Amino acid sequence: MSVSTAEPVRLRRARAAIFGIFAVNGFLLAAWVVHIPSISDRTGISHATLGWLLLVLAAGALVGMQIAGPLADRWGSRRMVLAAGALISAGVIGPALATDAVGLAAALAVFGLGNGALDVSMNSQAVHAERMYGRPIMSAFHALFSVGGVVGSLLGAATLASGWSPLTALAGASAIGLATVAVCGPLLLPHQVHEHTAPPGSSGSGGRGAIRRVLTLGAIAFALFLAEGAANDWSTLQVKEHLGTSDATAALAFGAFAVMMTVGRFAADRVSAALGPVAVVRYGTLIAAAGLATVIASGWVGLTLFGWALFGLGLSGCIPQIFTAAGNLGAGAPGVNMSRVVGMGYVGLLAGPALLGWLTSLMPLTATLVVPLAFVLMASRCADVVRPAAPGELD
Repeated sequence: MSVSTAEPVRLRRARAAIFGIFAVNGFLLAAWVVHIPSISDRTGISHATLGWLLLVLAAGALVGMQIAGPLADRWGSRRMVLAAGALISAGVIGPALATDAVGLAAALAVFGLGNGALDVSMNSQAVHAERMYGRPIMSAFHALFSVGGVVGSLLGAATLASGWSPLTALAGASAIGLATVAVCGPLLLPHQVHEHTAPPGSSGSGGRGAIRRVLTLGAIAFALFLAEGAANDWSTLQVKEHLGTSDATAALAFGAFAVMMTVGRFAADRVSAALGPVAVVRYGTLIAAAGLATVIASGWVGLTLFGWALFGLGLSGCIPQIFTAAGNLGAGAPGVNMSRVVGMGYVGLLAGPALLGWLTSLMPLTATLVVPLAFVLMASRCADVVRPAAPGELD
């Protein structure tokens, strides 16, 4: 179904509502992240303990992803967005209420569960909207996630500067989240059973071709999220250590990456419409590889910042194409396919920073960036997987 045969006003409202859900997800995650130091001090935990607790959050997210996929196929992604959105919005208060490591672990498990379930269900809703529009719009949704993260970071910094307690600030964030879900929820697209959707209770895997396609999409998601995680956690330190800059100058590395990631996501839908999703992934990853190679080879601050910016620009449109392909596979259950691909990508996001951190005991940080570079080049080679499958290919 295309936008010309759907109710135009209702479809535009649904698209705006999905934008709101993506934005509030980024906002709530940022609200938690900026309060990590103050919550760590309040609960009296060490950095090592915090590292383990962040794995609890990640485990909760992975569980939420695998639960949300089958439930979205059974009940519809709109209901799952409402449930998961309410859970993450209420759950963001939990860490501020914790008084010790056990309480914080429980709070982060709930928060992670809501985040993982919302990640899968909102992307499923976005694929549904894109299918009805009949043209690429997925990257714009992910751009709004980035914008929400920026807004959450700025508001969190403002509340910290104003002396607000973590409980007051996160209660405010929770109220914003719940209000956004309440306003956007009724405008989301209703459940639609597709002809290739597996019946409830089945594995939703489809034929061997479909399984191979899901695994390949998941592998590319793993590779690209690993690269993104490396930039998120190590770009600033890489500039400081490799070039001997100040903290303020080093911080520009992540800023350049994040800004160009957001800008690229706003532009990627038009590129995909003009050149196709395969071109976005293939040439986007090549641009990202060129940017990271520049970072590795550069001995100048300006050129290094340009490299991180190019890296963000190249990666920006790739993941939305992967998620669109997973949701439109044409075999198996769309929600289950989405949950598997998103889950594999999330593992990469966690594994990348940890792997590079381990490798720094063997080589300089800048040298470890050859690992995400290799993964990005592998993703470029596999870009054809986002091409719509031919009849019988997935049997």
